[in-house]
Amino acid sequence: MNSLHAVVDYGIIGLLLVLSIWAMAVATERWIFYRRLNVSQFPDRHRFEISLTKRLVVIGTVAANAPYIGLLGTVLGIMMTFQSMGDATTISVSTIMVGLSLALKATAVGLIVAIPCVVMNNALRRRVTELLTEHQVAHGS
Repeated sequence: MNSLHAVVDYGIIGLLLVLSIWAMAVATERWIFYRRLNVSQFPDRHRFEISLTKRLVVIGTVAANAPYIGLLGTVLGIMMTFQSMGDATTISVSTIMVGLSLALKATAVGLIVAIPCVVMNNALRRRVTELLTEHQVAHGS
């Protein structure tokens, strides 16, 4: 049961941390790319759109899946709590509360990762729309 506890504590939350760092790195790279972008460099609208949307799927995927990963940690944490309750000869309220607290921590971390990713994804997608409009105006298409 301790190994499952480590999976929830370090595995699930660690995975969410790695995913959030990855999403932040992609978002930062995209913002820098958009700031330095010259619309006139891209005569073809389709190639321009491909360049603009490159790697944005990473942020959207993290945003969509982080709550589920957190929920998986919650389910595992609750299973561990029930297992320890079933194995114990006496049931301590503090043991139950600590187990449930661990379980809910995974969901909270999943939401903490997902919410900023949704905001970043929406902001970057909006910037893509603006840049595509600028391209359309500049190239008359």
